[in-house]
Amino acid sequence: MEGTRRRGARLRLALAGAATIALLGPPAWMWQDSLMPGAYSVMDMGYADYGGALTHVAAADTSAHGSHAEHSGHSAHPASARSLTSLTADPDRAADVVITLVARRQRFRLAGGRSVDGYTLNGASPGPVVHAAVGQLVQVRLVNESVPDGITLHWHGVDVPNAADGVAGVTQDAVGVGRSFTYRFVAGQAGTFWYHSHQVSHEQVRRGLLGALVVTPAARPPAGTADVVALLHLYDGVRTINGREGDVHAEARPGERVRVRVINTENGQTPVWVAGAPFRLAAVDGTDLHEPAPVRDTAAMVTAGGRADIEVTMPEDGSPVRVHIGGPAGVVLGSRSYDVPAVPRPATSLDLLSYGTRAALGFDPDRPDRRFDYEIGRRPGFLDGRPGIWWTINGHMFPDVPMFVVAEGDVVRVRIVNDSGEPHPMHLHGHHAVVLSRDGVRATGSPWWVDSLEVGAGESYDIAFVADNPGIWMDHCHNLPHATEGLVAHLMYEGVTTPFTVGGTAGNEPE
Repeated sequence: MEGTRRRGARLRLALAGAATIALLGPPAWMWQDSLMPGAYSVMDMGYADYGGALTHVAAADTSAHGSHAEHSGHSAHPASARSLTSLTADPDRAADVVITLVARRQRFRLAGGRSVDGYTLNGASPGPVVHAAVGQLVQVRLVNESVPDGITLHWHGVDVPNAADGVAGVTQDAVGVGRSFTYRFVAGQAGTFWYHSHQVSHEQVRRGLLGALVVTPAARPPAGTADVVALLHLYDGVRTINGREGDVHAEARPGERVRVRVINTENGQTPVWVAGAPFRLAAVDGTDLHEPAPVRDTAAMVTAGGRADIEVTMPEDGSPVRVHIGGPAGVVLGSRSYDVPAVPRPATSLDLLSYGTRAALGFDPDRPDRRFDYEIGRRPGFLDGRPGIWWTINGHMFPDVPMFVVAEGDVVRVRIVNDSGEPHPMHLHGHHAVVLSRDGVRATGSPWWVDSLEVGAGESYDIAFVADNPGIWMDHCHNLPHATEGLVAHLMYEGVTTPFTVGGTAGNEPE
């Protein structure tokens, strides 16, 4: 009898153990599988997506489709492979614009007097406005005096050579304390851009490592025009424009045409509207719109990371004009007076799908060489050992996400679908894409070129671009905390490799 009881106890214990293993085994495996190595190349992440094209790599090893082996195949052709470090501006050309930016961790005062514990460039935040004209070669030497995690500078919206893109672990190592790095690129397009750190970016951008970049046409501006930069940023939750709380005043004479360059450095979109005069939305993300008409009583939405150039012709009677940026404060334009009351945000917003008039694109987006899907979702799981509800791309959770592979010269078409329940400002590095449709409705207005596109919850967009800038490029959400939660993929050109790794001795953490 005693032996029977013991055998029964052992059986119950064994069954309990088996049940525990059955219950806890899969989560334990998922936790283990989610752990990231101490250093890894983005080339080894996830799986290659060739957009329906049969490449020499896919043909060489079709059995590896959907596996890490496909990425290895890209670097397995030494005769054709080139490191992205070779993708630079002409090293023998003298620079036209030369600037040094010194990064520090420090407590500093904003233009309005508020004290902030964060980071500065040349002792201030935002950092200096970098000015260039189309065709000039810009050279920026970044010196890290005291930012402990290292730093980089990404030139947001500028189609720089890949080696100058400033993404830690992808295009360079983070610049450690006491070190420097020099960026060189030709300003190929007139427009409004900005720069910011892409090392621990969700923290470093929020705490001050950013500034504006303005590229003007090569010809001198016509008489009777003025230009104002308006960089929106929150410091410790306080909304500022050019580092100043409240209104920014800018001189503008009667009849003068003023371009207000709104830069949204925040994680969510912001509305911009005008009181005191009609306005035109002259440019989006650094690209002029074609024949934009004047509008009143409407707002222009500026996505996170995006820019909007608001053009106002000043009233002949000398009345001031207020450009609201996200709220009652904004840029007040005037000459004799800056006394113009705030007005509520208009009920309607400008629809860029139909604003302006059509113009040639220079390529046929309906005959693409590659077609990709970028479907954003969300599900529970583990991300580097952390349990939570994380973003997914095409049903996969980071790092098992697609590497979108293209060849130079390809016409690329991408369908972005957001089923995640939250909006996402999607930012593709190194390229501008044209919006073809939203929710199946085709664009009928001016070509709407973007590098930062707000994709609302439940929305879908079709966009297209020409793959004309070789490299390995991030394609991620510019709500930067979302990027840290796995909403990151990459666009990779065939035959391009990187020697840099995320993590490692350099401590590279791009997001």
